[in-house]
Amino acid sequence: MKWIEFTIQITTEAVEPVSNILHEHGAGGVVIEDPLELMKERENVFGEIYQLNPADYPDEGVLLKAYFALEDFSSMLVTEIKTAVDHLASLAIDIGRNKITIQEVDEDDWATAWKQYYHPVKVSEQLTIVPTWEPYEAAPGEKIILLDPGMAFGTGTHATTLLCMRAIEKWVKSGMTVLDVGTGSGILSIAAARCDAESVFAMDLDAVAVTVAKDNCQVNGVSDVVTVSQNNLLTGVATKADVIVANILADIITLFTDDVARLLKPNGVFIASGIITEKQDLVVRAMEASGLAIVAIDEQEGWVAITARLA
Repeated sequence: MKWIEFTIQITTEAVEPVSNILHEHGAGGVVIEDPLELMKERENVFGEIYQLNPADYPDEGVLLKAYFALEDFSSMLVTEIKTAVDHLASLAIDIGRNKITIQEVDEDDWATAWKQYYHPVKVSEQLTIVPTWEPYEAAPGEKIILLDPGMAFGTGTHATTLLCMRAIEKWVKSGMTVLDVGTGSGILSIAAARCDAESVFAMDLDAVAVTVAKDNCQVNGVSDVVTVSQNNLLTGVATKADVIVANILADIITLFTDDVARLLKPNGVFIASGIITEKQDLVVRAMEASGLAIVAIDEQEGWVAITARLA
């Protein structure tokens, strides 16, 4: 079987929204080639040997590679993707060069090659993300999240996701109710369930994300705890929560901080990520204007997660 490798050169800020666009248009898998990977110090927790070739990485921005079945690919699809990516600029998202290249590849070349990028990732003291195809034996007290990056909106290795999961481990306790706004792959909802939340309500506007999140919850055996539904942010939601988490974009987060304040229980916590450092103050101002007090700001690789609670 033949596949089309669709490569787009963008900024780090645009990686997650463009990844979502590619998945929405039928991508069978996405690979991120970020030069920052070359500078990371790796602990070899699981005995991996990393040999990254600098020639595989761009000298500017990030390469996002998506794979489409040849028979489903057309010039119209390229136009639709480019239009959707161009629209991100109207949301104040820097998309960078936005350069697209296309080539044909054999199935064996991509279907196995992209898996080399994904290994078990120890996210925090207890949470570890494990690709579904990798055998892995959990240590005592370790909480495993199984994820298939080929079918998901996020692999769990992006800084925004890691920051959120660490905050979830800190704040989510047994018996709590959690709202996950813009759930994507459902990974944050699964993390909340692993941290003994009693009920988690995961929401996403995109129907594909809803399907993916339901599948991932089923794979992880948490469908009895996590309810996934299609919804526009917190519009129409009446469920009060101990914790609300949103790994979206800064400009989107500012749109629903009033709803967050409305739905948080007394002493409830709001965990927000997907925020580049340059837009940290924008989100802080919106939170404070809605009556939320900043508890913590955590930073990693140019991204921040902001934790706040009712003032």
